[in-house]
Amino acid sequence: MQELDVRGLAPPEPFENIMRTLQSLPAEETLQVLIHREPFPLYDALRSSGYAWQSTPLADGSFKVLITRVT
Repeated sequence: MQELDVRGLAPPEPFENIMRTLQSLPAEETLQVLIHREPFPLYDALRSSGYAWQSTPLADGSFKVLITRVT
């Protein structure tokens, strides 16, 4: 599992970093993203690009998002 922490980055840096990382992610690997708020705009981009995700709120108010390619 690859991890990416984009907490505290100003928009659109979190989105850009996530999408850039996904381009080089092996098809069978999962990307774990830590982000300071729930990334609603990201969900639409993931859906249209063939990815599935699972978001989990964390105790500090940030979110953990697990992203995998739909096969």
